[in-house]
Amino acid sequence: ASCPGVVHAGTGPLPCGAMCRSIKTLRGASEPVTDEDVRAAALQYVRKLSGYRRPSRANEAVFEAAVDDIAVSTQRLLDGLVTR
Repeated sequence: ASCPGVVHAGTGPLPCGAMCRSIKTLRGASEPVTDEDVRAAALQYVRKLSGYRRPSRANEAVFEAAVDDIAVSTQRLLDGLVTR
């Protein structure tokens, strides 16, 4: 079974617990970017940086806060990019 929002740009949904090497490019996507797409990219980024697929209880709050912060920053970036 695949986890919602966990997507590999080349192969589509990944099985639950799998980690992707590259984060899906969101800018210029053929379909509109959803909040779920942005959060999935933020989650993949935090997983890659932290080395945790799933954080311990002791690290869960800071892990989730990082995902939230990065998702907000990612959306701000996408909203602010100018296309030609």
